[in-house]
Amino acid sequence: MVVLEQNFSAMQKTKMSYEFFGKEMTSNSIITYTKTNAQVSYDLNKMKIEVDSINKRLIITELPDAQIRITPSVEIQSLDDSFFNRISEKDIKNVTQKAKQTAINSVDQNKLRNEGRTQLMENLNNIFVLAKALNYTIEDKTGKIGILGL
Repeated sequence: MVVLEQNFSAMQKTKMSYEFFGKEMTSNSIITYTKTNAQVSYDLNKMKIEVDSINKRLIITELPDAQIRITPSVEIQSLDDSFFNRISEKDIKNVTQKAKQTAINSVDQNKLRNEGRTQLMENLNNIFVLAKALNYTIEDKTGKIGILGL
């Protein structure tokens, strides 16, 4: 279950200078636009619940950990290339790889995980409405759910 999805974007300019005997001869630049999608999901198949129908209790014994997926995509917006000093395919790959890594590093995974956990708890609260309507109490044995009033 994907509980949270956020999109980010950034522009980045990379300047590449070429020197000859310590003097800059030419410079090229690449401007990239990076779109990043970050998702927090939980595999609810790994969630373990025990049902005590005699005492009308739903006992949550295991809750899966959050899975964070960060997917950056990089587009080259501008390529300032000179006739004498061509930008190589290797340079372009390095710039796009660096832009992707910068995007991944810019995502606050702890904040994303916390916001995802909050949303998961709200979703679980909605899922357990039927159990509450049948006067079942919901117990958390994981210590992860906490104070949601389940």
